[in-house]
Amino acid sequence: LDKYFFIDYHNCMMMQINKHLKKEQKGEDRGCCGIPGIPEPRFLKAFSDSTRLRILAHLVEAKEPQMVSEIAKNFPIDVSVVSRHLAILRDEGILLAEKQGKEVYYLVRYEFLSSIFRGFASAIESCCPPKEKTEK
Repeated sequence: LDKYFFIDYHNCMMMQINKHLKKEQKGEDRGCCGIPGIPEPRFLKAFSDSTRLRILAHLVEAKEPQMVSEIAKNFPIDVSVVSRHLAILRDEGILLAEKQGKEVYYLVRYEFLSSIFRGFASAIESCCPPKEKTEK
């Protein structure tokens, strides 16, 4: 990759964000940073913890809903910590919690995640279309 590749994309995104922030201040635009398709920071922050990512990966690999105790068996941390991480993922819509009797089962919301990340990718592509590479 060109060493300025990421700088160009960063500058493009910042210009778009600033443009939309001005519109938002005037009440003309809505959404995170004023750009439709950009997820809220707290949603992205849910992915910023390595334990949460491992829990999410475990649920993906399990391919079926699991109870907190089943999930916790796979991690060297207390059940209460696993439960707290699951609550964060649930609160951001990444996981669905289904209560069955006294137990709560967690499962991944695949369609929701696909929709969010497709929208995010689309927002980035519409803001900063890829530059054609030139041969040297």
